[in-house]
This record gives sequence, structure tokens and C-alpha cells, in this order.
Amino acid sequence: MQPQPTGSAGIGRGYAARLRAEPEVSTVALPPNPIPYRPFRPGLDATVASERFYRTMNARRSVRMFSDRPVSEETIRWICAAAGTAPSGANKQPWRFVAVSNPALKRQIREGAEHEEREFYGRKAGDEWLTDLIPFGTDEKKDFLEIAPWLIVVFKMMKTDEGGQVYYANESVGIAVGLLLAAAHHAGLATLTHTPSPMKFLGEILGRPDHERPYLLIPVGYPAADCVVPDIKRKPLDEILVVRA
Repeated sequence: MQPQPTGSAGIGRGYAARLRAEPEVSTVALPPNPIPYRPFRPGLDATVASERFYRTMNARRSVRMFSDRPVSEETIRWICAAAGTAPSGANKQPWRFVAVSNPALKRQIREGAEHEEREFYGRKAGDEWLTDLIPFGTDEKKDFLEIAPWLIVVFKMMKTDEGGQVYYANESVGIAVGLLLAAAHHAGLATLTHTPSPMKFLGEILGRPDHERPYLLIPVGYPAADCVVPDIKRKPLDEILVVRA
């Protein structure tokens, strides 16, 4: 927004001209070894770019009907690399992604997940929770864990591999997962955030160390040709955004 004149039109125009001519200088303290920041420039007006991204992501849905169509390991690597660009507390990057395509391991993961899900649906979940799940048609059967060509198991690191401290691990890994889902969707792939509880079996099957805690199990692949999803609606912007301008 153009600065308003502060006394006369001439003063206002002069101030605006200086703002255009002089780059903004930050007064924030610099890190010990700074490097220049190279901002991403989408080549579009910021409003247009953000609207396009919204429309892309608004088409993303959680999918439980996968095709067994192959997805290359290189694709999965790029998706996880994108997730690894997430910000994290003190840049500790407290995440580990274990990508599984081995059929025997996927079978073990499915068996472990279905064991926990039978407990959930049969004993652990309260009436309200089960009622809330009715629109999704979910049950203890998780055949998609074998059909999807890849399972990405996200682990939260409770300390670094060297034994050092991590900070804001839940928040950091949550942001990384969001980027992972967006990267997979951008690649034309479907995903599901699956949370069998407890998930300790994932670390045991995959031979992960104790300082890595299972966080999410994400099937990744192409949707089945006959894939359908629940008819859900997202909250309108006015319900999720408060602007205090």
C-alpha cells in the first residue's frame, strides 16, 4: 500500500520515492556465519500464486482405495526431500522417513496395524468416536497397506543420533508431514495419514532405534480407477481465519 502524505502531497510523494529507491534494511541480529537469502519468485502476483496453490491443495483428499501401479523410488526420494525442507526447532530436523516397498514388510505392517485396529474398534474407541467415523466407512481392515506401492513411516526423533537434545519435535515433524503430503499431491499421488494406536510395532518391524518414535504411517500411490472418497466439506475461510488488520 502506498504511504500516505504526512503534511503535504509533496512530502508524501518524496517519502514514497525513497521507499522505492532504498531497500529495506533489517535490524535483526545476524547469525555467526550468514549467507544471502535467495527468495523464491513464482513469476506471478502473490495473490494469484497463493490462490492457485490453494486450488491445487483443495483437491487433495485422503484416499483408502489405491492402485498397485508402480511409483519409482526416485519419486519417493524427492517427496521425502521436500518434507525435509521443513523448519524445525534449532534446525535439529527431528524426523526420519522410512520408505517401504518390500511386500513381506508391508504384510507385517498390515498385520500389526490390523491387530491394533481390532482393539480400537472392538474395545478402545468410545461411542462418540465411533459415531464420528461412520461417514468415512472405516473399519479394522487395512488392505490398502499392501496394495499401495509405498508406505512411508514417519518417525519422530526424541534425541539426535548422537544423543543431543531436540526441540519442538511434535511441531517440527507435523510441519514436515504437511510438506510431504503436499509434495505427494503435487506429484499426482494419493496419500492417507494412518494412525494405528499404539504404533510401537512399526519401530520393531523396521528395526528402528529406541530414540525414534513412530509418528504416522502414510500409504503413497496412485488412486484406484474406481476410487471414491467420503462427501465431506471443509470449513469456510471465515470459520478458520481471524484477521486483525
